[in-house]
Amino acid sequence: MAQEDVKAAVMKSIEAIKENPKAANVFFKANTELVEDVRCSAQVGTFSPMVIDERPELGGKNAGPNPVELLLVALGTCQEIMYSAYASVMEIHLDSVKVDLKGDINLNGMLGLDENIPGGFTKITFNTNIESNADEETLLNLIEAVEKHCPVMDTILREITISGSASVNGKELFRSETKKVGVQ
Repeated sequence: MAQEDVKAAVMKSIEAIKENPKAANVFFKANTELVEDVRCSAQVGTFSPMVIDERPELGGKNAGPNPVELLLVALGTCQEIMYSAYASVMEIHLDSVKVDLKGDINLNGMLGLDENIPGGFTKITFNTNIESNADEETLLNLIEAVEKHCPVMDTILREITISGSASVNGKELFRSETKKVGVQ
């Protein structure tokens, strides 16, 4: 898709939301299922199912990325998409955008060996590499817009509510609602 096509799509969405503010409220859906050992299948929309697995040292066969790797992928690709969208509207030509990410996890937390250590990432670092002939001030404005509005970055950093339930043989046994305090 050419930059003009991205801009047209983004501008069409902006206009639709201005005309009908309720159109801004959308939802996304995914379904997952444990298939075998620690290998899972994920279904999103009409796409082919994704295989999610763990490394052998965590009981998997490395048949696909693991969930925390998918979180890194979600953050990197969300930023890349936002760069494309914002650059198209700001009329900035981008030759390429690539994001390298790294997440640190202490397995003592994930495996329940130390309750004082979180089970998830303790640190995520990323380096975004942009190739463009635009001037530095213009690119800095673009970078600031993406960092401020990237949905995955925002979700990771901001307080959100996660609610869920667990059912066994069709009977709900557990319900939870958790508010996460963000880092901002």
